[in-house]
Amino acid sequence: MGIEQIIFLLVLLFAFGLFLRNFLRLMSYLRLAQPDLRWDHPVARIIHTIKVAFAQSKIFRFRIAGLVHAGIFWGFLMLLFSAAEAVIQGIFPGFSLKFLGPIYPVITICTEIFCVIVLAAVLLSLFRRYVYKVKRLQGDKEEVKDALIVLGTIFVIVSALLIYNSTLAYFKPEHQWMHPVSSLIASILPSSRIYSLSHISWWVHICFILAFANYLPFSKHFHVYTSIPNVFFSNYKTETKLEKIDFEKEGVEKFGVVDFEDLSWKSIFDGYSCTHCGRCTSVCPANITGKVLSPKEVIVQIRRRTVEKAPIVMKQKKEGAEGHITLTEKEQKILEKKFIGDYENPEALWQCTTCGACMQECPITIEHVPAIVGMRRSLVMMDADFPAELQPAFANLENNGSPWAFSPTERADWAEGLNVKTCADDPNFDILYWVGCAGSFDDRAKKISRAFARLLKIANVNFRILGTEEHCNGDPARRAGNEYLADMLIKGNVETLAKYNVKKIVTACPHCFNILKNEYPDFGGNYEVIHHTVFLLDLVKQGKLELKSNDALKKIAYHDSCYLGRYNHFYYQPRELLKEIGNVEIMEAERHGSRGLCCGAGGAQMFMEETKGKRVNIERTEELTATGASSIAVNCPFCMTMLSDGVKTLNQDENIEVKDIAEIILDIVES
Repeated sequence: MGIEQIIFLLVLLFAFGLFLRNFLRLMSYLRLAQPDLRWDHPVARIIHTIKVAFAQSKIFRFRIAGLVHAGIFWGFLMLLFSAAEAVIQGIFPGFSLKFLGPIYPVITICTEIFCVIVLAAVLLSLFRRYVYKVKRLQGDKEEVKDALIVLGTIFVIVSALLIYNSTLAYFKPEHQWMHPVSSLIASILPSSRIYSLSHISWWVHICFILAFANYLPFSKHFHVYTSIPNVFFSNYKTETKLEKIDFEKEGVEKFGVVDFEDLSWKSIFDGYSCTHCGRCTSVCPANITGKVLSPKEVIVQIRRRTVEKAPIVMKQKKEGAEGHITLTEKEQKILEKKFIGDYENPEALWQCTTCGACMQECPITIEHVPAIVGMRRSLVMMDADFPAELQPAFANLENNGSPWAFSPTERADWAEGLNVKTCADDPNFDILYWVGCAGSFDDRAKKISRAFARLLKIANVNFRILGTEEHCNGDPARRAGNEYLADMLIKGNVETLAKYNVKKIVTACPHCFNILKNEYPDFGGNYEVIHHTVFLLDLVKQGKLELKSNDALKKIAYHDSCYLGRYNHFYYQPRELLKEIGNVEIMEAERHGSRGLCCGAGGAQMFMEETKGKRVNIERTEELTATGASSIAVNCPFCMTMLSDGVKTLNQDENIEVKDIAEIILDIVES
């Protein structure tokens, strides 16, 4: 082994040892967080990872940025072959991947092509960040410097590889066909410098790779290592499902997220994986309308707190086991800081509508909403620190079983004159109609309940309601952080539903639909839950509801509710139901489908006031009215309230009507 190989081996061992030390240090912090099973259903997870991480399916939702990032990502995957070959050559100079046979030329040619793609992508990234200055890519000085270091390093690594390959093409002209790009470079290289260029470019290529590998654990680009595992460990089935708290578990002294240790290890891993791309913040309805919430910043601060406090906690554990603990003044100050307050902005946490748009757009499936709700839980249950407007809602939920101050005895009054039976009246039924609090007490939403009940009657559906035995599903309390109250409501409802052996539920409220379908199973409540738009579509297709011909063309703007669309992926069915009417043109807002904008009522915002910026419901209503539609179709009583108020605020209530799809269908059936 020559002196050059010995030097390289020493450099390699040092770089690898340093990387391993820093990588394992960060991974060790995960042990301080809460356990979370994230490796069940491995086949489904692998398929999800291939689709999202390797095929970059979410990346392409932002077309230009998607092409740029995909070029760099796929280029780096291809460059792994040449990097591995170069490293082994550092120890064994004669080594080559030619033993791969016919695959080797393919790899070599693809590497050349992707080198050009990566260089172009890096230049475009620099232009977008520093010249065009895309808003979501801007950050503080450290973030700007970090991006410049990473992009510059990638440029040097790839450029050095091309120069090195060009010297190989020069020495072996018969292999030039495998190096289409390097051969062009070789043709302009000075022959007297070829040998030195070969050595210099190889050392530059390798040293920058090793330096890059060791820089990443300290950079926001640590996601180079963690993004693919993060996708694998993501909650691929229901992205916005909230975890249950076991209040009967012994030894539990705090609830919710007080500090980073109370987060799941996956939330800490999310912090490591965040790319700071800002996609989450760019689609956040609160941020769009001028509020302080930035989903990106929520995740960034999780990593910041972890990296600052975790070493001290580990030091305490180690020294505590030895019988003595000594902390520096700096360490003591870090411990005295509050996670919510000094790192996370409490005001921002209460501005979240839990719409899930941030999670929908995150290319590496970071879970912002569960982390935000976890912090709300600690504020509510540990500190009793929450917006004053929520106090009446919490009190009413506890005393009346609904967030409004209506008597529970009035819950079935909406059905007066419709001859709707309760489960107590007749327990022999096929389906339970879960009305929900809004459908029971809100004057406008009660019209939706009546319309849907009349349609069920027309279709001869054997249904019942719970009437006074129905209580709030618990969603407003859960999303507002009052998990103890939600736990009480959910368990009470599960007990009631079990009493009547309920198996199938239909509801007109997406919030009821989501929690009954996705979260009640954690409490022992397993039901087939159907949203009323899907149920009505089935009735129409079965011929149980006849939609009469309608000569007048109707232009309808359809609003996707977050809890039906983004949470449960029902985008097509409500639109298909509207199209069944005939002579209807669906006018799509600029943001629709999976890109739809929240109405502003979710996450218990229905019971809070927006004190900063523009109202979310006004932003959304402006989009819908801009379509030129004569009416707005909704599928959620909360959306109905927000958009109706929006239309009135914009003085468009005489020109545009807001109606639930059930009301629209009833008008056609009875016309």
